[in-house]
Amino acid sequence: MLANTSDVVTPSTTLSEDVHARATFRYELLDFIADELPRWRDRPGRKNETSEPALNTQLCAHLNSAARHSAGWDILQFRIEEPDEQDKTRKIDLTPAPCNATIWIEGRSYTDFDILLPIECKRLPTPKGIKRDEREYVINRHATTGGIQRFKAGYHGSAHTLGGMIAYVQEDTATLWHSRIAGWISDLVRSSEPGWSFRDSIELEVEIKALGLTLLRSSHTRERGLSEIELRHLWVQMN
Repeated sequence: MLANTSDVVTPSTTLSEDVHARATFRYELLDFIADELPRWRDRPGRKNETSEPALNTQLCAHLNSAARHSAGWDILQFRIEEPDEQDKTRKIDLTPAPCNATIWIEGRSYTDFDILLPIECKRLPTPKGIKRDEREYVINRHATTGGIQRFKAGYHGSAHTLGGMIAYVQEDTATLWHSRIAGWISDLVRSSEPGWSFRDSIELEVEIKALGLTLLRSSHTRERGLSEIELRHLWVQMN
């Protein structure tokens, strides 16, 4: 037992560097992930997986490799199924965190124990199942597993005001999915679903058809007195 030895070496707890990031750092981080999505999808040797856990694992591995070899991003690591900071019973699909550095953003320090921002991943279309809902990117009438629903309720990212959502588009086009999701949100508003309004609509930023990449954004009020959260949506065409 270490406690019974006299030659215990106490490791240094000092990280290698302090990095003072700009206020826009998290947005730039989401841009980095967006840039890597087509590269990950098209990598030679990548197995053609379809399940969300397998795709998340692949993407996480790619992002870790890409960050290691990208100037300015080698201070990051990516993890999957990370417990939410406020609700440890819930897992966040993908989380970037510092690696071998303390990152300072607007006066707050983040170490490798901290989540820089929460990212939810979804397949489009939603897989069929007893407790699944085709609208699961937005909401699930059977559970609290809807993507935007989780953020609005504060189940994911309650400690954050910016989050991300990645969609693996496995059928149809991003244009069609944008239209469908707009319709689902409109239906929620018209049916007087508590907490939903037309402000929850997702707005298109850019569609890069040559890369099969679509970027969108939305803002959402939240329950339990939480401040509004902004979501950046990164959709990659997989079919």
